[in-house]
Amino acid sequence: MDAYGEQVRLRAMGVADAESLWRWNHDAEVMRWMDEGYAETIGQVAKWLDERAGNAYGDVLFGIEEPGGTLIGLVRLHGAEPETGVADLDIYLGEKDFWGKGYATDAMRTACRYGFEKMRLRKITLTAVVENEAALHIYRKVGFVEEGRLRQVFRHEGQWIDKFTMGLLAGELR
Repeated sequence: MDAYGEQVRLRAMGVADAESLWRWNHDAEVMRWMDEGYAETIGQVAKWLDERAGNAYGDVLFGIEEPGGTLIGLVRLHGAEPETGVADLDIYLGEKDFWGKGYATDAMRTACRYGFEKMRLRKITLTAVVENEAALHIYRKVGFVEEGRLRQVFRHEGQWIDKFTMGLLAGELR
């Protein structure tokens, strides 16, 4: 089931999205504040998209589309368990032409609303590099609060940097 925000549509991702995902994951500017992992071929990305289990309670992966239908990023709610009602959120916009125009904020709100309403989550968590001010601004804007600090867990340009752990309860979404 797709989810709609004011500016974005969240929809399931599939093999047809492999080229975009591969391109974003190999763009240093897009991946600047993320754990990159190891380089993969387009074929490996397509295989992962093809073989991953379909969206279900424990792991929901959405492509973020702008009104014209262009795939501009992804958002994922994962690690959810019915016993705890908590999921982790990952998000990024891979198409840099759409940065700073409200799409990420709308995608965050839409994904969180989906998590709280459709998945019946009680809490959504994420981690963010403390120097990633653009992301932190968005997270705070939609209601996430810092709950802790993970010291020196992210390596960037030869330096170890801290991350915030952040959380959003169902009634806190703005």
